[in-house]
Amino acid sequence: MLIDQTRIPLALEYLFVSTAQEVEEAIRKMVVRGAPAIGAAGAYGVALALMRWSGREEFERDVRRLRDARPTAVNLRWAVDRACGAAGPWLDRDDPAGAFDAALREAHSIAREDEEANRAIARFGVGLVPEDAGILTHCNTGDLATVTGGTALGIIREAFRAGRRLRVFADETRPRFQGLRLTAWELGRAGIPVTVIPDGAAASVMRSGQVDLVLVGADRIAANGDVANKIGTYSLAVCARAHGVPFYVAAPVSTFDLSCPSGEAIPIEERDASEVLGPAGLDWPPPGARVFNPAFDVTPAELVSAIVTERGIIRGDYVRGIRSLFAPEP
Repeated sequence: MLIDQTRIPLALEYLFVSTAQEVEEAIRKMVVRGAPAIGAAGAYGVALALMRWSGREEFERDVRRLRDARPTAVNLRWAVDRACGAAGPWLDRDDPAGAFDAALREAHSIAREDEEANRAIARFGVGLVPEDAGILTHCNTGDLATVTGGTALGIIREAFRAGRRLRVFADETRPRFQGLRLTAWELGRAGIPVTVIPDGAAASVMRSGQVDLVLVGADRIAANGDVANKIGTYSLAVCARAHGVPFYVAAPVSTFDLSCPSGEAIPIEERDASEVLGPAGLDWPPPGARVFNPAFDVTPAELVSAIVTERGIIRGDYVRGIRSLFAPEP
């Protein structure tokens, strides 16, 4: 069962999915979105594919479609591969029922780990928030984007629970309006003061002195610390540097992709032009014009003040810091 995020804030509705194809469609259509959330959904999608076993060829097709449903967020591929890895030994023994049980256990583990990671991210990140803080955030990084707890929004909630005086500015986040539709909805329900601003107003609000820090999530982080996140994040990082405002990223370790040496290797999803045209009431762009609708952009590591993970905060030498996250325990 998934919360249908396309209906918020107009309605809180749930979507029941019973097949891997339905999970893939829900991810693709952004019924469920947010890197950790789609990762968990993808793992459960693997279990559903095994529950409705119809042969190895069909299963592998379902897995490919799940893995490729959204190409930028690495959590999806990571979680699908984990569930498949758990199921693999059972499939090698021609035991799809055993494979289903193994994949389902792995999906449950991924969900539990995400919840625990988000709690730890909040504990580490709350120290970055001053007692009286203006925070600018982008897109949605709360309960809706994770299994529960949130990443960047989890830090904001933890700071609010700790008694910090917060003023949150949420970019509307065009063209899907996740900041307006989702972040403002979550913060409002939590009683945290939030003001939605147009994406283009962020620099002006920073210049006014109302922003003490920018706090965002991530969909993939390269080995050098370059961060892929919702389109518009890079602009915020540039503005933050120009105005002397720290720019923080909050993400679980599952969001790091050591196979990408830098942000240049991160695939950027381009979505349908209708997402840009629809809010303007248009079916087609003006004659002679075209629409470019990238869903993400990449913020260079040098613009990132710190990355908050469930294993601690990384600053400075991101290459070394990221390597240390994956170093085997002594």
